[in-house]
Amino acid sequence: MRAYIIRRVLLLIPTVFLVSLIIFFLIRLIPGDIIDQMVANWEFVAQIDRAALEHNLGLDVPIVIQYGRWVGNIVTHGDFGNSLWEGTPVIKRIATAWPITIELGFLGLITSLAVGVPIAIYSALRQDAWGDYVARSFAIMCIAVPSFWVGTMIIVLPSIWWGYTPSIVLIPFTQDPIGNLKMFIVPALILGMSMSGVTMRITRTMMLEVLRQDYIRTAWAKGLKERAVVIRHALKNALIPVVTLVGGELGILVGGTVIIENIFCLPGMGRLLLESIQDRDYTMVSGIMLIFGVFMVLINLLVDLTYVVLDPRVSFK
Repeated sequence: MRAYIIRRVLLLIPTVFLVSLIIFFLIRLIPGDIIDQMVANWEFVAQIDRAALEHNLGLDVPIVIQYGRWVGNIVTHGDFGNSLWEGTPVIKRIATAWPITIELGFLGLITSLAVGVPIAIYSALRQDAWGDYVARSFAIMCIAVPSFWVGTMIIVLPSIWWGYTPSIVLIPFTQDPIGNLKMFIVPALILGMSMSGVTMRITRTMMLEVLRQDYIRTAWAKGLKERAVVIRHALKNALIPVVTLVGGELGILVGGTVIIENIFCLPGMGRLLLESIQDRDYTMVSGIMLIFGVFMVLINLLVDLTYVVLDPRVSFK
């Protein structure tokens, strides 16, 4: 087990390096550059020599050298550079926006599991009953209805019908926990419900497969109560594929916050990423995407290690 963890951790190095390489060069393939954006937005920039501006921003050297400087500063000093647009440290902006995305993603994941898993268990235990059909229809609806459409309708319709518009000013959790949760609960529900449909279908499928196993029949034959059979024997084994799904959901949830944060005006990583792409702020985009990449790599490692906890038959050598 220890040797496996060491190998996986060492494998993170080339993986993160490849991710950084793709991120750094991919953002520069977008048509237009930051100089064009500055000229379009700042009238006085049009009077400045373009070559001088590129030199001040460090964009006058070959892209390979720019990449080397960026990676070198991260490895040696943990410095992600400064925003080309604002001049503020990238890591400082990320540190401000990251907690908002984490809170939104965490609440969305809790919603997905709290809704999806219990309904899936009930659906599997009552297969082909009316409750099963209702649950399966609900899961399909959650998958089919786009979260961005639901979010837009929740913003637009109450403002038209009742003149109500949600607050667009962030309420910090440390200042007003209740107000903060009120602000996050609706976008978190939308984000979580869009993923709960997939969770329901996967969990239901695995529960049906496990419930047909011989050891489950033996547990029923011994006269164990339904709760004991489901919780102690069936659910734990059925959750192994679900854990893999949840690991993937974390990445989707974090990525999905790009749309939800913009709809509900939450200043998180998703909104910062979209604004940085529009501004062609290369260092900001590269820093945010690298953080996302490292986060996903670590989540995949954690998911693999969780298998051992859920199923003692799984071993890593």
